[in-house]
Amino acid sequence: MTSALEKYAKSSVPRYTSYPTAPHFAAEFPESIYRGWLAQLDLDEPISLYLHVPFCKQMCWYCGCNMKLAARYEPVATYLQHLLDEIDLVAGAMPGRMPVGHVHFGGGTPTVLEPDDLGAVMALISDRFRLVDGAELAIESDPRTLTDAMVDKIGAIGFTRASFGVQEFDPKVQAAINRIQPPEMVKHAMDRFRAVGVNRLNFDLIYGLPYQTAEDLRRTVEQCVEMRPDRVALFGYAHVPWVAKNQRMIPDESLPQPAQRAEQARAAADALVKGGYVRIGIDHFALPGDSLAVAAATGELHRNFQGYTPDASPTLIGIGATSIGRTPSGYVQNISETGAYMRAVEAGKLPIARGHAFKGQDDLRAHVIERIMCDGKVDLNAVGRIFGAAEEWYDGEREAIAELQKDGVLTYADGALTLTPAGEPLARVVAAVFDTYLRNSSVRHSIAV
Repeated sequence: MTSALEKYAKSSVPRYTSYPTAPHFAAEFPESIYRGWLAQLDLDEPISLYLHVPFCKQMCWYCGCNMKLAARYEPVATYLQHLLDEIDLVAGAMPGRMPVGHVHFGGGTPTVLEPDDLGAVMALISDRFRLVDGAELAIESDPRTLTDAMVDKIGAIGFTRASFGVQEFDPKVQAAINRIQPPEMVKHAMDRFRAVGVNRLNFDLIYGLPYQTAEDLRRTVEQCVEMRPDRVALFGYAHVPWVAKNQRMIPDESLPQPAQRAEQARAAADALVKGGYVRIGIDHFALPGDSLAVAAATGELHRNFQGYTPDASPTLIGIGATSIGRTPSGYVQNISETGAYMRAVEAGKLPIARGHAFKGQDDLRAHVIERIMCDGKVDLNAVGRIFGAAEEWYDGEREAIAELQKDGVLTYADGALTLTPAGEPLARVVAAVFDTYLRNSSVRHSIAV
């Protein structure tokens, strides 16, 4: 008999860091609309900032991010100046000096910047915005290229969190993904951050990598647990070589099959829980005292383009090429190609390429999808009442709900939908039931598990 995991694991579904998801944003979205959204922001409501630095010093074969190799620093410095200019443009479109509760540098590898250049970005942010007391300042880093000078600068600025892409410690897997970093290198980077006062540290791990086994990943998790990061994200490798050309370096035949991927995910999750971490949503784990675990326990967990977060701000401003932002009125995404992005900034334009203004049931369905992804449960009738929707608002989804219930993925009664333990890894599949944009869409996504 086919299990629910076997039946649905190969489903092509989004990761739901937004609703609607980015492929359904409209092209040639008017800059004037985004300017209007920024002008309407509430000066008393803290916002969040995401800054994208699309450069790395080394190419990893598994990477699906928008990135460029930085063989020389000159292109990075040129991009940085345009990033600063965009900060000015965005701040100038707002009603005043907005409060900021979260700042996140992603990439690429933000620590590819020269330390003084990172300092210049933070100085401008502090000048054009108001960092609230206790604001979280987070940055992604690469242990292979992290310098002592950059660690010292990150500590001096007052960053509160740093993230490492560990992925997998097994040497044969590291060779297959072109990312050689032994455990000692990662531990040394952690110690350096802690020495300068950056004590909240995150690891990213990946299952489904070439030549990877469940035993490989279990050993990696045990090594990570010994290092005691505050959070661990356990992602399934998304093999999309039609999007990320570097992934063509990974032979299809080297990749684990869906059943093996599921076994790897279970083995890693079990080892993390055994090691004292709290499971959060579909792919995050945190120490019990971490703010992410606290948010999950109190029903205040959210999901944005960085994944699971305790950040409840309705406004996330994306700055830099390809970055995505959200306001209470809708989503925008910046131009992805760095040359075109910089030309738009030089012309004094907010460099957006696509966007989506919320309409119809977008807010309602976004809320339902977020609660499924974050809590594993939602009261469809209660949510409908909150958003002023008729009781039959989800009549079109009842057949799919019934089938998932029959397959043991969820329970449903009187509007209350709850994932079963067997259905928790399939939260994306359940969320997709309520995605009206996904229906009849030809967009390809990664598999569910």
